[in-house]
Amino acid sequence: MLKSDLSTLVIAIISVLLAMICIQSGASIAKQLFPVIGPEGTTALRVGFSALILWLVFRPWRHWPKGRQWQALIIYGGCLGGMNILFYMAIERIPLGVGVALEFTGPLAVALLSSRRKLDVLWVAFALAGVLLLMPDMRGADALDPVGVMLALAAGGCWAGYILFGQKAGNLAPGGATVALGMTIAALYLFPIGLVSAGADLFQWQILPLALLVAVMSSALPYSLEMVALKRLPSKNFSVLMSVEPAVAAMAGLLLLSEFLSLWQWLAIAMVITASLGSSLTKTTNKEAGGVTEEAKA
Repeated sequence: MLKSDLSTLVIAIISVLLAMICIQSGASIAKQLFPVIGPEGTTALRVGFSALILWLVFRPWRHWPKGRQWQALIIYGGCLGGMNILFYMAIERIPLGVGVALEFTGPLAVALLSSRRKLDVLWVAFALAGVLLLMPDMRGADALDPVGVMLALAAGGCWAGYILFGQKAGNLAPGGATVALGMTIAALYLFPIGLVSAGADLFQWQILPLALLVAVMSSALPYSLEMVALKRLPSKNFSVLMSVEPAVAAMAGLLLLSEFLSLWQWLAIAMVITASLGSSLTKTTNKEAGGVTEEAKA
């Protein structure tokens, strides 16, 4: 490998890892706002600030959709907002690493169901085994909250919709403009929900800097880092790197929130990662399952 190729690869890998660290650190900071304004209020501020940042950066008014083009965009924005609020409501009840692993079943399902290879049965089995291990055991003293588990799986369903409709919406305008418009649509219905839930507390000046930091770490910064990586890595390699995100989330929860996981929970997360890695390493070119970026995630 040439020295220039090696340096390009290193820059790409570092960029992806930093993007994941930003995303999960942002989620950890967001979780600390829950006692003040709840997950609904936190989501409202995070999505609202993200929309403003994305409008300033990508200037979507230059690529304004017309007529029926709005249909896919509105559904995309709805899925994007649902993914965010459901995930935040989930990690209010369950550890961050577990929530990310359960949410990961959404894009993993899209990738596996769009494939016709027999080998994918193995990855489906790994993913299902991981999810089953994370299912609440009501007999245990440290059982996961079943509502939190269901919310995380629902967030994964929204993530799957975000991928499918994001591809349709993405064909209407450049990727950045599409995300900016989708985030705006999400903010239009999430902000009233947050306002009703949190009331006047939503506008406390003490929490606004933290909310802005969450928006930057969850949108602007990781999006920029991923663009750096995507220009230097094939999509397959990018997917492989992204597969370790549940582990990054678990470590962020441990270091920033003191969320300790059991051995079985770590094993379950490892199974979900294995399924994602296996699917990424063995997949052929597949337009239906590609194109997932982190800028819209929590």
